[in-house]
Amino acid sequence: MNIDTQRAIDRTVGTIICRILSLLYRVFKKNTAAQQPRRILVILLSEMGALVLAEPMLQRLRQKFPGAALHVVLFEKNREVVRLLGTIPDGNILAIDDRSMGSFTRDAVRLFFTMRKMKFDTVIDCELFSRISSIFSFLSGAGVRVGFHPHTQEGLYRGSFINRPVLYNPYHHISRQFITLAEAIDSNTCPRAKRNVAQDTPQVPAVEFSAAEIEATRQRLYQRAPSIDGRRLVLIYPGGGLLPIRAWPLDYYCRLTEELLARGYAVGVIGLAEDKAVAGAILAHARHECCVDLTGYTATVRELMQIFHFAALLITNDGGPGHFAAMTPIETIIFYGPETPTLYGPLDKKAAIFYLGLSCSPCVTAYNHRKSPCDGDNVCLKMIEPDSVLEKALEILEG
Repeated sequence: MNIDTQRAIDRTVGTIICRILSLLYRVFKKNTAAQQPRRILVILLSEMGALVLAEPMLQRLRQKFPGAALHVVLFEKNREVVRLLGTIPDGNILAIDDRSMGSFTRDAVRLFFTMRKMKFDTVIDCELFSRISSIFSFLSGAGVRVGFHPHTQEGLYRGSFINRPVLYNPYHHISRQFITLAEAIDSNTCPRAKRNVAQDTPQVPAVEFSAAEIEATRQRLYQRAPSIDGRRLVLIYPGGGLLPIRAWPLDYYCRLTEELLARGYAVGVIGLAEDKAVAGAILAHARHECCVDLTGYTATVRELMQIFHFAALLITNDGGPGHFAAMTPIETIIFYGPETPTLYGPLDKKAAIFYLGLSCSPCVTAYNHRKSPCDGDNVCLKMIEPDSVLEKALEILEG
């Protein structure tokens, strides 16, 4: 579904349903004492990168409640990411197909009956922007419902039936806030889970592949693009995904690609199949056999991460690739502007972040449903000059 359609449905229908469920909760409210959970459901209807940032929370749940069965609700397109992380058994993944309103409705109804049948006692809603996840948490039937709550803040209305409300804090990295959700299950403070987040050291596991598997991926790539064999490969991800405003200007990518090619590097443009037009513009500007279009080339995230094992550098907009890179040896340069690395930066010490922090940045927040007022004029990214990025790239490549 189109993201604006999702926003409209969530704002109108979602708000009405949340108010109705909140009324039902007030009428039939039951006090649920803290208990050792036996079956936990985590709702993660986010982009792929957010699933990587939620991994420390999943690890904490495993550590804190070793006897509990851990399940997760996510979009079908993100199933592979959770499989790669390996924390949740494949049989414990409940997936929703969001490609159309029809498929979403069908799977949402199916999810309702599955949740009731499985009798979850605890549900953790990890979403900030959508009301559908809070509705799922109520309909799950779980006695303990954990989720972000505004308390005295404006915005973020997602019903008043969350009985383990966690204060959303825009000054703490989202991975630390996810861990706070896990700690809120058996917390009695108000707000829930008052703790020293500075003690957290969120990390994501390295995803390892056999040398033979990586070599096979390398050979397939060089068979497709023999001109890049023998050159160090720089990958660029110029797509903006669901939020095009997060994309560094296309002409900047063109200029950067031209400079890298002139210095003897190969450049591969990665992305989804729908990013073909963007890749085509870069290739048309470069007019060089060592600049190759890899959009839509990798059928899986797994294959993309294998390429990360032998490529020299990834230069990317804020999005999934930068977070996947954190689980591989590749070094990265990542652009932030509409969103802030303070909240959504990768859990990766190798990553070099470009973020100017203008007076209006970040403009995509939990309080505006990720809808920027900039109307596409992302000056925060336009002010990051290609020369400074090239300098950093060469420092990494030649250092």
